[in-house]
Amino acid sequence: MSRRSGILEFAVLGLLRESPMHGYELRKRLNTSLGVFRAFSYGTLYPCLKTLVTNGWLIEEPGNTPEDALATPLSGRRAKIVYRLTAEGKEHFEDLLSQTGPDAYEDEHFAARFAFFGQTSRDVRMRVLEGRRSRLEERLEKMRASLARTRERLDDYTLELQRHGMESVEREVRWLNELIESERAGRDQRRPGPDGSAQQDNTSGESGGLPRPGDTPGPDPSDDTAT
Repeated sequence: MSRRSGILEFAVLGLLRESPMHGYELRKRLNTSLGVFRAFSYGTLYPCLKTLVTNGWLIEEPGNTPEDALATPLSGRRAKIVYRLTAEGKEHFEDLLSQTGPDAYEDEHFAARFAFFGQTSRDVRMRVLEGRRSRLEERLEKMRASLARTRERLDDYTLELQRHGMESVEREVRWLNELIESERAGRDQRRPGPDGSAQQDNTSGESGGLPRPGDTPGPDPSDDTAT
């Protein structure tokens, strides 16, 4: 299975964990909620769905909307198929959510993983965020070193493009720093107090006090800084 196919399967399982959907609804959610999948077509989505059904992670059910009720052999219309997550599919998705290997830090996979942070435990969120930050800091060092070596040979426009790429990475590192600090603050707030009183479990999927939308820019899935 390719990395890109794996990302799509992860996202499909995550969306269907929220509720069963038609293929059209799934594609719409992938396009609107997870921008990394804007270029995906039905020709990519349906083979993925068939694979997930074959693996026993999804089941196909007839639609139950009024439009589906009108779809009969005589009408020439086909009823839409609804895809539902199975118990095995839910277990498989939860296993994927717990993984914090290098793939979780890469550009496309990180965007998909971040979209489902609300369903991810705090400890896993921290490891993924810290791994992503480390990966970007390494990238930033390489970009700075490359710019220092080639600065004199670059024209003004190429130089400006290089600077723009560096600024994008620096902006995401700052954003990650704020997220990590928010996660840590949320965890600290839930530790047992001096009196031994019980506090909320710090491995839950709650946000732990994330920055409010608009406070800092998030990663732009369309911003390819991995040059």
